Amino acid sequence: MKSLENDEIDLEDGKLEKDKDRPIRSKGVVRIQNEALLSGFAYCISSCSMILVNKYVLSSYDFNAGISLMLYQNFISVIIVSTLSLLGVISTEPLTWRLIKVWLPVNFIFVGMLVTSMFSLKYINVAMVTILKNVTNVITAVGEMYLFQKDHDSRVWAALFLMIISAISGGITDLSFHAVGYAWQIINCFLTASYSLTLRRVMDTAKHVTKSGNLNEFSMVMLNNTLSLPLGLILIFVFNEVDYLSRTPLLRLPTFWFVVTLSGFLGLAISFTSMWFLHQTGATTYSLVGSLNKIPLSVAGIFLFHVPTSLQNSASILFGLLAGVFFARAKMRERSQS
Repeated sequence: MKSLENDEIDLEDGKLEKDKDRPIRSKGVVRIQNEALLSGFAYCISSCSMILVNKYVLSSYDFNAGISLMLYQNFISVIIVSTLSLLGVISTEPLTWRLIKVWLPVNFIFVGMLVTSMFSLKYINVAMVTILKNVTNVITAVGEMYLFQKDHDSRVWAALFLMIISAISGGITDLSFHAVGYAWQIINCFLTASYSLTLRRVMDTAKHVTKSGNLNEFSMVMLNNTLSLPLGLILIFVFNEVDYLSRTPLLRLPTFWFVVTLSGFLGLAISFTSMWFLHQTGATTYSLVGSLNKIPLSVAGIFLFHVPTSLQNSASILFGLLAGVFFARAKMRERSQS
């Protein structure tokens, strides 16, 4: 296995970028700054909007078919990426049986990650979800240490300790605590960490069975979303969502279809805007902005969904968000010294 030490992974879209902050050369400096700012703003908007829209569908509409929502969103991504590939706008690797066999194990983790995220988001408020996601960093760091013999410096471990404290204190002071939601989120953290720890190895193997000998981000998005469709269909029957879908009046509401379709476009928008932002800046800036992005997302989640909170819980959330920023900065310094 290769170390993930110099890699930055976008877990929602199944893509990996090498950790290189390469300067973007152009004739106009002003244009570069504006494009970097625009790409960062687009990434933040799409990322926040995706989570808030999913929360709106699952909670405000009281939609009890999270797997079906995931399946529909992935189907939209497949349609759009396939169309762009056929038009020659982007290039993707053909889905051969050899490639599918190599990628299938990591796709199982990917689907589990998305499904558990849907289940937890239905029961837990957005602010606490963002804080509990910090546990993923702790699990990943421990996994890197035991699987890849990777050592972390004291700043990283200090940030991870602060994340654990904020998650525990946030759960204790959460006025809308839901045990089922917390259980799903903890499972999601383990699956997300497992995905990040296995993705590098699977990517290296998958490159050897592709026709071009390479695997770009669009191909990974296509692989993950396409392979998730049959697995999602199986899970829909396992969790008996078919019976619910046949009875719910929501499927007859045009506004509901508009919102869930919008969530599908937003999911794909995260992929495009994150790649654009990474190209204009770099993985370290991308990582820091991702951590800072949780702050307005948490505030928006509390106010938009009228989440009951207390001073202690708000302090725990703020503490966790700042710990996330501290962790991103510590990882940057660790990479610069390696």
